[in-house]
Amino acid sequence: MVCTRKTKTLVSTCVILSGMTNIICLLYVGWVTNYIASVYVRGQEPAPDKKLEEDKGDTLKIIERLDHLENVIKQHIQEAPAKPEEAEAEPFTDSSLFAHWGQELSPEGRRMALKQFQYYGYNAYLSDRLPLDRPLPDLRPSGCRNLSFPASLPEVSIVFIFVNEALSVLLRSIHSAMERTPSHLLKEIILVDDNSSNEELKEKLTEYVDKVNGQKPGFIKVVRHSKQEGLIRSRVSGWRAATAPVVALFDAHVEFNVGWAEPVLTRIKENRKRIISPSFDNIKYDNFEIEEYPLAAQGFDWELWCRYLNPPKAWWKLENSTAPIRSPALIGCFIVDRQYFQEIGLLDEGMEVYGGENVELGIRWPLKS
Repeated sequence: MVCTRKTKTLVSTCVILSGMTNIICLLYVGWVTNYIASVYVRGQEPAPDKKLEEDKGDTLKIIERLDHLENVIKQHIQEAPAKPEEAEAEPFTDSSLFAHWGQELSPEGRRMALKQFQYYGYNAYLSDRLPLDRPLPDLRPSGCRNLSFPASLPEVSIVFIFVNEALSVLLRSIHSAMERTPSHLLKEIILVDDNSSNEELKEKLTEYVDKVNGQKPGFIKVVRHSKQEGLIRSRVSGWRAATAPVVALFDAHVEFNVGWAEPVLTRIKENRKRIISPSFDNIKYDNFEIEEYPLAAQGFDWELWCRYLNPPKAWWKLENSTAPIRSPALIGCFIVDRQYFQEIGLLDEGMEVYGGENVELGIRWPLKS
């Protein structure tokens, strides 16, 4: 088809007008965004955990999410909640804590459990009554149990980050790491206390550490911040205290299962530039039962919130459930070669808000396996 000069001019004019229209729309959306943020959105209480209606614009979604996140940060960081013994429990009859647990508790027991739940966000009352070495179901794919690994693997330092964690939850994390990591692979455990105000995490935790170190001198190191530094700088503090070739950075409300260490250390031994995020299942907040999560990649959405993703087609074609899954992002807990982590600049210590570490490494550095 031959295009005349008149037609070409018309097409060019339409393209220019379209471009101008897009620019005007973007400027308008920016103005509306600022107006809504300052006048309208902040005057409303966002509905937590409620799916936003599909017909709401992306701009309003982002504003409401950020506004909700700001409120959460103020509540949990700047305005520390009252201690369990000081908090006044809300009426417990309709609390989600008792939907699947605690029906047999006395009214006083329910009040105590609810106070701790309101402070910690999980059932610390039940956790205090569970053994540190409680058995866990082995939820690995069947093929994982028959894998063999090199006899020589690098040692690992496990770092736990916490602030005002329930003591029993923290101790179970430590105990499970010691019991379910081969002793020749676990060099040390490092506890980073980001200026907790909970007295249990001072005297009683020190007693536990001294007891362990009495049998294995220097095995547990404690780093205590004089002011609250936040998650990212706390992780870097733990990395700085670590001495093993590999560092595993974890939250302090996890429980390790059998066979977790050998696969990730093997992957790093094969290529020191790999950063590994282990497979996670869920510890239910109310009854501490283990809920199996399907195998998934770890990604993020346009708001940079963490999302579990269906593994890529290339992984499914392998027809091997024991194969590692490449992911565009990380859950906050990960394992990395200690020197390589320094080479790529660690984590950005200027980050102040929870969640940035999930995507930062994948965005700013093209990781290759």
